[in-house]
Amino acid sequence: QVQLVESGGGLVQAGGSLRLSCAASGRTLRGYTMSWFRQAPGKEREFVASIFRSGSSTHYADSVKGRFTISSDNAKNTVSLQMNNLKPEDTAVYFCAVDRSLILSSVRRADAYDYWGQGTQVTVSS
Repeated sequence: QVQLVESGGGLVQAGGSLRLSCAASGRTLRGYTMSWFRQAPGKEREFVASIFRSGSSTHYADSVKGRFTISSDNAKNTVSLQMNNLKPEDTAVYFCAVDRSLILSSVRRADAYDYWGQGTQVTVSS
């Protein structure tokens, strides 16, 4: 079992930055696909960014490409999301998700992940 705890959310003005972190316990994340999803009120959970199999490749939603950067720290067993130039439409609960057996074509599918954190709220004011 893997336990995930997100942190770093908060309230920020448009154009500002936040850094989310996800700390894993129970197992090392080496070899896992590590991703961030988000869910705004009344909307489905959507893919944000992913590191496929501990760094083989990274992937981003078009809406965040060039503004968000996903990274991982194997020594600390964490995955982070640096979010710059935030927009009001980025407001959502952000979730960390990991899985060991994903194939590349599935990284953007929320239903493909076995382990999830509890989420952290990000609110961007205009």
